[in-house]
Amino acid sequence: MTHDHPTVNPKNRLTLLPILFVLCTLIACGSSESSPSGEENQLPGIGEARDISSFDLVAEMGTGWNLGNYLDVTSRDKTAWGNPITSKAVIESVRAMGFQTLRIPVTWGYNQSATAPYTIEPDYLAEVKRMVDYGFENEMHVIINVHHDNHWVVPNATNAQETKARLESLWTQVAEYFIEYNDSLIFEALNEPRLEGIPEEWSGGTSAGRSYVNEFNKVAVDAIRATGGNNSKRHIMIPTWAASTVPVAMNDLVIPNNDPKIIISMHSYFPWSFAGEASTAWGTAQDKADLRAELDKIRQKCIVQAQRPVILGEWGTIEQNPLQSRVEYAAFYAQEAATRGLMTVVWDDGGNFRLFNRHAVSWDYEGIASTIISSSN
Repeated sequence: MTHDHPTVNPKNRLTLLPILFVLCTLIACGSSESSPSGEENQLPGIGEARDISSFDLVAEMGTGWNLGNYLDVTSRDKTAWGNPITSKAVIESVRAMGFQTLRIPVTWGYNQSATAPYTIEPDYLAEVKRMVDYGFENEMHVIINVHHDNHWVVPNATNAQETKARLESLWTQVAEYFIEYNDSLIFEALNEPRLEGIPEEWSGGTSAGRSYVNEFNKVAVDAIRATGGNNSKRHIMIPTWAASTVPVAMNDLVIPNNDPKIIISMHSYFPWSFAGEASTAWGTAQDKADLRAELDKIRQKCIVQAQRPVILGEWGTIEQNPLQSRVEYAAFYAQEAATRGLMTVVWDDGGNFRLFNRHAVSWDYEGIASTIISSSN
């Protein structure tokens, strides 16, 4: 089939030229306005940070997913714990499921000089950036942190000064590297800071240890703020001792400088006997009452009393538990947390806590993942 094309009278071509010029000018102006740098297709996440409250930011972060056991591996070989090098397709699948926030746990010590000035390897920063960019390309909020660095983040008198010097250098380098990224990128000062092997490791720590954790949090916040630019408005997560919800850990947490853009970071695999250990089932009336009490405790202390938003940066269940109980637990946890204004980021390590299979680039436990999304809403 052929189509006849209308012809333009040669006399009218001169009339059309000024119109075309105006249209082209408008299009060009629109492009420069939509991209402050003048570049087309600028990466989402790049640009000026908004001056919004941390409560407003957390409210728009939706529900999160952890890229666990990749960049947080305690080795230079980031595939040492069984996961492949992360592809863009993995993050695309996570976003397509409905997760709006990507938490990227990062262990730095194996790719950072152990002596002053504690330089981070440029190639490693670039790999962290690659993961961050995958998140932004999928219009997600992104969290990066200091994760399994407990061999040098040591909250005791012997190691505190060196820890603070190295932590200050690390966060200065990271903050400067990502300074062009806006408030969609959140920094998490530390993951689960604690003294390993002591009796109080998972029960709130010691008074002295909690004080050192407060000092470490302040060093990180001060280093980030000192770089200026977008980092002056950056929202920063700080943890309690071991990211614990034990009352003494929450009670002793100090907000550095009473900074208005601080979010409290905690983890709650509650109860651990089900979430982290093989159990028969979960879902009795008492089970639900206990979990409600756990979430109420967090909300009361942090949101009501401290007037700070909370991100539960890790939670989840291991695959050895009955699938139906895991689905029911996920639905209840996600809904009850959301009802209380607690933002959640499910732990996915590609192993026992696996939801997504990064080798096959598909969901092994799609039912749990979809339940988390629907119940969070």
